[in-house]
Amino acid sequence: MLLIHSPPPPKFGSNPPGTGAQMQPSAPGRPWGLAPVLFLLLAALHTAAAQKNGINIYSLSVDSKVSSRFAHTVVTSRVVNRASVMQEATFQVELPKRAFITNFSIVDRSLAWLAEARHPHPGPCTESCIQVIGGVTYPGNIKEKAAAQEQYSAAVARGESAGLVKASGRKTEQFQVSVSVAPAAKVTFELVYEELLKRCLGAYELLLKVQPQQLVKHLQMDIHIFEPQGISFLETESTFMTNELADALTVSQNKTKAHIQFKPTLSQQMSPGQQDTVLDGNFIVRYDVHRTISGGSIQIESGYFVHYFAPEGLPTIPKNVIFVIDKSGSMSGRKIEQTQEALIKILDDLSPNDQFNLVSFSGEAAQWKPLLVPASAENVNQARSYAASIQTQGGTNINDAVLLAARLLDSANQKELLPEGSASLIILLTDGDPTMGETNPARIQKNVKEAIDGQYSLFCLGFGFDVSLAFLEKLALDNGGLTRRIYEDSDSTLQLQDFYQEVANPLLTVVTFEYPSNAVEEVSRDNFRLLFKGSEIVVAGKLRDQSPEVLSAKVRGQLRMQNITFQTESSVAEQENEFQNPKYIFHSFMERLWAYLTIQQLLEQMISASNAEKQALETRALNLSLHYSFVTPLTSMVVTKPEGKEWSEVAEKPVETKNKHKNFYLGGPLSRFRTAGDRRSRITAGPSGKTPSDLGRAGPQGPLNPPHPYPLMAGKSRLPDMLLESAKTASPPGTSAAVPAGIQAPAVILMLPRQSVDRLCVDIKHSQGPMKLLSDPDQGVEVTAQYETEKARFSWIEVTFKNPQLQVRAIPEHVVVTRNRRNSAYKWKETLFSVIPGVKLTMDKAGLLLLSSPDRVTIGLLPWDGPGEGLRLLLRDTHRFSSRVGGTLGQFYQDVLWGPPATADDSKRMLRVQGLEYSATRLLKLDYQEGSPGTEISCWSVEL
Repeated sequence: MLLIHSPPPPKFGSNPPGTGAQMQPSAPGRPWGLAPVLFLLLAALHTAAAQKNGINIYSLSVDSKVSSRFAHTVVTSRVVNRASVMQEATFQVELPKRAFITNFSIVDRSLAWLAEARHPHPGPCTESCIQVIGGVTYPGNIKEKAAAQEQYSAAVARGESAGLVKASGRKTEQFQVSVSVAPAAKVTFELVYEELLKRCLGAYELLLKVQPQQLVKHLQMDIHIFEPQGISFLETESTFMTNELADALTVSQNKTKAHIQFKPTLSQQMSPGQQDTVLDGNFIVRYDVHRTISGGSIQIESGYFVHYFAPEGLPTIPKNVIFVIDKSGSMSGRKIEQTQEALIKILDDLSPNDQFNLVSFSGEAAQWKPLLVPASAENVNQARSYAASIQTQGGTNINDAVLLAARLLDSANQKELLPEGSASLIILLTDGDPTMGETNPARIQKNVKEAIDGQYSLFCLGFGFDVSLAFLEKLALDNGGLTRRIYEDSDSTLQLQDFYQEVANPLLTVVTFEYPSNAVEEVSRDNFRLLFKGSEIVVAGKLRDQSPEVLSAKVRGQLRMQNITFQTESSVAEQENEFQNPKYIFHSFMERLWAYLTIQQLLEQMISASNAEKQALETRALNLSLHYSFVTPLTSMVVTKPEGKEWSEVAEKPVETKNKHKNFYLGGPLSRFRTAGDRRSRITAGPSGKTPSDLGRAGPQGPLNPPHPYPLMAGKSRLPDMLLESAKTASPPGTSAAVPAGIQAPAVILMLPRQSVDRLCVDIKHSQGPMKLLSDPDQGVEVTAQYETEKARFSWIEVTFKNPQLQVRAIPEHVVVTRNRRNSAYKWKETLFSVIPGVKLTMDKAGLLLLSSPDRVTIGLLPWDGPGEGLRLLLRDTHRFSSRVGGTLGQFYQDVLWGPPATADDSKRMLRVQGLEYSATRLLKLDYQEGSPGTEISCWSVEL
């Protein structure tokens, strides 16, 4: 059997047990449709049986349907054992942490496994659920968790195999199952999961991690999107795409639907000159929908409705924000440096209408100013200096720091210094649990809740894994905010900035939804403290049997100086007709959407509820989880097999923990396995870090760190949605034997079409502050840079496009792409293929990043590591510059007049451009444009 369960929500105090419920069978054999808006659909494919061991993946498919924000994903992998002996095959999928698994099956010629939901607390089972697999029907019964645990323990005692669901990366959990496959046998793995996707910074995101580890004869990804509101933009990105693979990608789109298909052939998958696959990385789809200043979109299907609210064009409400920064000793080094970098950037982003203050704390808390101050240029500059001067030392007194922030807001409120209709926020950043002052988490939560008293919103950022995220989560949810972990990595500064961008622009406060009481029932949460720009509020419910033909709704909220009411209505019959295309829609998907949303909200409410309230909340969430076959923190899923088989699979889902290097399991023994015909064992450490043998588990023992055909990512620090871990170091500087010592690459090589000199090398000898290298208003592009003359290199280069609004900033460590206030960072020399309407971004293994468009100049950025190492700029298709191009380099694309070579020295000549004269010298230089080590060229060189 395979036991799968989600971790329970973070708890403080006791959590009363729930009661039993029933589960209805899902419609067999048919994938469901999904809904329009995508934020974080991550399906990571990693079938890790090496082909050289005889296990061949002959088919790998992902089918994602997104409709009305509800995502249904089916991942199917088919393998065959071509060896003459039994071999092990491993199936891995990385799925979103917010996703609920709904089904898993393993099928071969002689066995089929069935997934069934289990009740985690004692309670009767009164109904069976039926699932058809491979034409054979196997019944599954809902049982109490105690019964499932007995089967689990018996399997472990027999030393049987184990599958795991473990933490993997920032936004995903890794589902993994290993089975032994007989010679010539075929096995099919299928995992199904669902998720209601969130809008973040104005976009929804689908991320597929593709890592088959071998060539696959039939590999296909299909993403179907249906959005009744209309798709406003759609873009794709990949970190493994090559020009050959790009031919396997097709994107079709009309007003409301989109289909993205990736279907590479074996030859397209193959690495040049090798038999390995190039498919190893991320495939991402981003999009948004059309919206107006209105009451939102109400969509109806099979007796249920969902209401999406994100009005466009509202002005931003002024905010009063206090940044509470941990400066304890554990924040020393890179943590505080990145915090300071992010804080300085955030301060620059404050609106002049905002007010702010800073609180720093270690053992004691201290404010920067006695009162909140306006975000004027002078105050921001002073705050930047204060932030840069923060020194780390001492312990962690979270209680006093947050209470001080609340008092500052109270004082300003009492003195009527807070603008009417403004939003007040406290943003706490800490990297550890409280160690000084009040250290009891429950008492801190109580003190903070009483101090804030529902007047302000508290947002908590946990830096690293030494802080209890459960503690911060309750602290934030008690006070109308949310919590985010900041991962210790090279992009921590960007993570902090991105979080701030999510809450930087409040649009409405005190948002409430109203529906006719005779029309709807069982409505999900219908009141919210804040609506932020780029986000979306979702409300769902059930239509009453005798509901009217038109469903109306009112949404009330507060703008800065006035109350506002939005009204909208939707025809039930018209909406029902919208969702009739089976290619995009699965039956009763909106009912499952409502159940998913309700369960998530109930689990969230349980975190901040009193013990008396938790019982009712847990009971309802549990009943819904069982009824709709969702694997949630309150349920488990058991995979059973036909009678007579002697081996089993068991998997558990870990809890978010403070120590990223440990896997924590809830309510069950540790996992370990041995498959028939395979004497290898795999052992997973538990909460104490001990092996099963340390804990007295029965069964043969194996090595603590067995060999693995691929690197497991569980427990590793991962970069965010688009930032990749670099698996190798940068290529060492090098020169070819043909290049004499001392020849350097120039700062820039300019290709000059239709001129008497087709190439110009430019060295920069005098530079103070940022330089405008290029500016072409007709092309809508500008290139700026900072050049360090003492090191003879660019410290950064920044490319800005006007349409689409896009900024690319290159520094020696990585590249940061900013679009719609969202930052995405990429390590150099990791392949990238991104298609945004109006521009394409590609990066190859040499690190050459090209920004191109059919009617624009192509701009390239390169981390040159040859002689004269540093960032380099490349320009191609320069004949597309307009007559209005300008800038330090752009001037050379105007009319250039070249003088004849000097009589005494034909290696020197003059050139005149825009009234300025430059002396040019014929020199040997290294051409960096094709990457290190470069080739020797002779070119006319000028110094600027």
